[in-house]
Amino acid sequence: MSEKIKLTIDGKKCAGRPGRTILEVARENDIWIPTLCFDERLEPYGACRICLVEVKGAGGLLPACAAEITPDMVVKTSSKRVDSIRRTVIELLLSDHPADCMTCESTGSCALQDLAYRYGIKESSFKGEAHSYHLADDNPVIERDPDKCILCGRCARICDEVVGPGVLGFVGRGFDATVSPPYDRLLEESPCLFCGQCVSTCPVGALTSKLSEGAGRPWELESTDTICPYCGVGCTLRLWTRDNKVVNVTAPMDKGVNRGNLCVKGRFGFQFIDSPDRLKHPLVRGKDGRLRKTTWNKAISLVAERLSETRDKHGADSVGGLASARCTNEENYLFQKFMRAVVGTNNVDHCARL
Repeated sequence: MSEKIKLTIDGKKCAGRPGRTILEVARENDIWIPTLCFDERLEPYGACRICLVEVKGAGGLLPACAAEITPDMVVKTSSKRVDSIRRTVIELLLSDHPADCMTCESTGSCALQDLAYRYGIKESSFKGEAHSYHLADDNPVIERDPDKCILCGRCARICDEVVGPGVLGFVGRGFDATVSPPYDRLLEESPCLFCGQCVSTCPVGALTSKLSEGAGRPWELESTDTICPYCGVGCTLRLWTRDNKVVNVTAPMDKGVNRGNLCVKGRFGFQFIDSPDRLKHPLVRGKDGRLRKTTWNKAISLVAERLSETRDKHGADSVGGLASARCTNEENYLFQKFMRAVVGTNNVDHCARL
């Protein structure tokens, strides 16, 4: 393994592996550098210029998200010059950004809002024309608000680099540039998988989940980490609940095999949890054909009795078992063991097409 490179960041002695960036090493050492276009799941982009830092001996300021560390590098993450540039960038973004933070779905989790607060920017000193696009409300799960887009490119890059379809991209130039499917078509008319990866990476309120709209502010919600029940990958989910009801699903960046990534089922397929059609008690059909609520002990006893009668009368192969993808591997193992060792049949199948 290559020897670590030693450097100094804000007077603190640090070290990192060759190929690591200033931003990565700074975060490993709990040194804050602001970002907007950076997502650890994506290749460095260096577009927003918020992460510019001073490096001794360099000809100019360097983007910390893209500049690789070098031996004996001396870095300053904050200075009068750096902070002045960051303030200017933030003010430029705010000059063409709606000031509807009171009702915006991303209030409390908006990176631009946090930066404006940190640098004490109450309003932009830049005046001029501002965009006024229509709200893209063309599908049941993702809402796009181009007026709030800061053109960081994260949604387009995650769709291309991580998911694959490359549905989103920059359309137009200069002041008229937007992020959209080709020819400004609807998401439903594109190869979009509706996985919500674009929502997960958006640093502002340009992309939000319709299923969570109006469900509560981040500080009103409780989070619980769990495992996705939809398939055998075992992605880590972070369930956000309010009043004991799941209102949103995300994925933590630092846990699980998915590292912040989810498919459409894992991210948006949570409404079945509180569905009024969901069975909450075992039901037994009476002689009159009606289903009636019963206890688990009675239901299990009845199933065992009927299975035994069927097997004894028609043979073990008259019975078949269908397992579920929503069960754990251990539960499915026990099910097939029960069918083979107890019932005495190999008629076991499993359907993961949810």
